[in-house]
Amino acid sequence: MLSIKENELLTRVGPGTPMGNLMRQYWHPIAAAQELDASPFRTKEVRILGEDLVLYRDRSGQLGLIERWCSHRRVNLAYGVVEQDGLRCQYHGWKFDHTGTCVEQPFEETVHPDGRFKEKCGVAGYSTKEAGGLIFAYLGPQPAAEFPMWEPLAWDNVVRDICLTELPCNWLQCQENSLDPVHAEWLHGYFGNHYRQLEQRYEPETMAKMNMAVEQLRQFTHQKIGFDVFDHGVIKRRVVKGSTEEDDSWRVGHPIMFPNILLVGSQFSCTLQFRVPVDDTHTYHVSLYTFRAAPGTVAPKQESVPARIVPLFDEQGSWTNLEFTFNQDYMAWAQQGPIAERNREKLGESDKGIILFRRLIRDQIKALQEGKTPMNVFRDAKEASYVRLPLENVTFGVKHGKRPNYVPGEAGWSADQSLIEQTLATWDTTEFSREAEGIVLT
Repeated sequence: MLSIKENELLTRVGPGTPMGNLMRQYWHPIAAAQELDASPFRTKEVRILGEDLVLYRDRSGQLGLIERWCSHRRVNLAYGVVEQDGLRCQYHGWKFDHTGTCVEQPFEETVHPDGRFKEKCGVAGYSTKEAGGLIFAYLGPQPAAEFPMWEPLAWDNVVRDICLTELPCNWLQCQENSLDPVHAEWLHGYFGNHYRQLEQRYEPETMAKMNMAVEQLRQFTHQKIGFDVFDHGVIKRRVVKGSTEEDDSWRVGHPIMFPNILLVGSQFSCTLQFRVPVDDTHTYHVSLYTFRAAPGTVAPKQESVPARIVPLFDEQGSWTNLEFTFNQDYMAWAQQGPIAERNREKLGESDKGIILFRRLIRDQIKALQEGKTPMNVFRDAKEASYVRLPLENVTFGVKHGKRPNYVPGEAGWSADQSLIEQTLATWDTTEFSREAEGIVLT
């Protein structure tokens, strides 16, 4: 367990806190590009690391991420007017460019044409980057770290899908789940099966697809788990009943990228999960699904990457949609409370990955305080331009040569479901050297 003081160290992310300073060394997704395209104001309110910001795309296509409140009379700039080269406050017409610089003050400039008042009236502005249908932000000191193009972000010949949600809990209990292999057989297998039997809300064909994965989870138990620190974080490994260390789930494993990303998947598709701290007690969870066309085939053209908000609660405020794997995770994380009381834990053998990860965080906080570059902060543009990651070919097979069907990892169905299914169908005539994936384990 952690002391109360240690728990505070790892969970508090506001400006000036040790963990907040560390988190500001990294790029974080703050929106799906589609959200700006669909917004009537071409803006989005963003809260990240305890800061209130507004994201916008000006008429020239330039992204801006600036402080949400106008420096004049503190009006919310999310309702400002997006112009060719900036965002104009709706109240008195002050305009800010994508760096947060105040570039126009209509009345002030009328009265004092030669005045330089606007030079003193800028707001905070942050760097942005667009990749894989997501918009990322960097809130740290300049010069900004290089943006890491994680391998799935760089893939072409793919179809993508994005799921977004805000969870009422601290980021760390979300990310610690990635260092906890054993929960899969109980939360996703045992509980997942129990909940599906209670909620028969889908057509038989859909239920059959969903039950196929859960049935496999019910049939195995973990025999061995392992964790290795590597250049970008931690590799998680597992041996379950019926498998050996020669299987990909141990031999390759799958990576947790420090500090707050998980990659899971196979040759057919993969998911990047980002656990972005909104503030101390809320997490913006982003799932980026990437479906790959089989070698020698072409994925259908996708005009833009669809994004949807994942429904978490029913009309009575109870957790719902718990037949979906990630919704089960979300419920479990949030039910630990806004900030988990780690000083009251009783950790066992299954928690050695969590213990390792907490130690790694403390080490990186200390490294930053000593003026060193923390793990996964990229300073070399070439190194960051394409970051290869370990990826299992398969995890737990269904039948030899059978590719997976499309079943969402979390509640809701992609607006591009047909494109996803077409992409997966490109594998129907492809020979597999190993068994095909049937489930994705977190």
